[in-house]
Amino acid sequence: MNPELTKIRDLMDAGDTGGAARALRAHADSADPAALAPLVEALARRAGSGDLAAAATALAATPDGVAELYAYGYACVEEGAAYLAVPALRAALRRVPDSRRVLVELVAALEREERHREALDVLRERGSALAAWPERYLLAHNALMAGELALARDTAARLPVPAGDDEQWLPADTRLRRRLRRADAVAGTAALDATDLRGWHHVLTGGVLATLSPYGFESMTGRYAYVQDSPDLCRAGLDRLRLALTATGVAPRAVAALPDRSSRIMGLAAARVLELPVEPYVPGRPDTVVVAYDLTDADPGLLGGLLEPAPGQVLYEHATCWTRPPAVSADVSGLLAQHCVAPWGERLRMSPDGSPGVVPPDDRSEHDIAHEVVAADPMPDRGDGGTPPDPDTGFTAFAARLAGRWPDGPRERTASAGPVAGARFA
Repeated sequence: MNPELTKIRDLMDAGDTGGAARALRAHADSADPAALAPLVEALARRAGSGDLAAAATALAATPDGVAELYAYGYACVEEGAAYLAVPALRAALRRVPDSRRVLVELVAALEREERHREALDVLRERGSALAAWPERYLLAHNALMAGELALARDTAARLPVPAGDDEQWLPADTRLRRRLRRADAVAGTAALDATDLRGWHHVLTGGVLATLSPYGFESMTGRYAYVQDSPDLCRAGLDRLRLALTATGVAPRAVAALPDRSSRIMGLAAARVLELPVEPYVPGRPDTVVVAYDLTDADPGLLGGLLEPAPGQVLYEHATCWTRPPAVSADVSGLLAQHCVAPWGERLRMSPDGSPGVVPPDDRSEHDIAHEVVAADPMPDRGDGGTPPDPDTGFTAFAARLAGRWPDGPRERTASAGPVAGARFA
């Protein structure tokens, strides 16, 4: 066993399964899948994944077997380890280059890893030999997710309506064409290039991104990684919500907050900023602004009622997790962050001597905290000076392009970050 694999084995023997899994990810593309298989088998058994353990054992015994490579890759994808599936499925495809089954599974693994450019290259190599469903659809989808709009449009235009055995692809076809219509709607206002986070956020989710992070634009392109939220950020998002409603001509009659404490605080503040009354949240109620602080904290039983927008209803989420997106996509997101700590939650603080400390949660009344949000300074943070300006005028012009066609549900979850890259922390 080479030194890197020995290190992984040592991590496992020490009980550090998380470290072993991270090391496997780091070496997945450079190591022979069959050489990694015994390590994967051991990890799978510890995790209680019998199917993956059995597939890894079979691959270790027959390193060049197409059936074994495919079964192992399939099991890796099913168990959420698509990064291990990719090299195995690539190896299988080299042995049976005409296999549609292996090709589609490889593309699925690359998509799970958000490696859309690689998926696009794999599909493009097949040229005109691609079948319409699902292969040419997958070409159009991954072209869109990689930012190649012209190719996505051209490929989608030549796709027949899925029928017969292909009818299962109708929802995917509808979603693709909805996203292309969104791209057309903001063309000219949005650059839709590799740094246009707001434009691509709308194309993929149908939502409007209110604010951009003013820090680390080179690596985050407008997203936050870890952020300790503030009343100022909360107020800035609500001001942009107000601008979006005005620009699109949407005129809600009330604010309704989801029932968790953070959402109730944001709902009270939103009602003050929008000058609207507050009423209880009722699924399907029209002409309301439904407010959530973070939808990943919401009761899953409530989210199903938000998938399809009611007439005139707008869903606002202050802090949207972009690495683990919620089950529904908000119509307006205040900011995108990997992890966000609410201003009134337990927070980290550095003591004067430089040692870390913890600030306990703010137990004041929801009305008092909401008042602090309303009174906060909405002026944008100057940041580190490396982020392009994001004035209200540009945001309003973007939102105005959506008048009469927004929100355009369903509010489907979008698992991939799309064409705009962002650094993630472990």
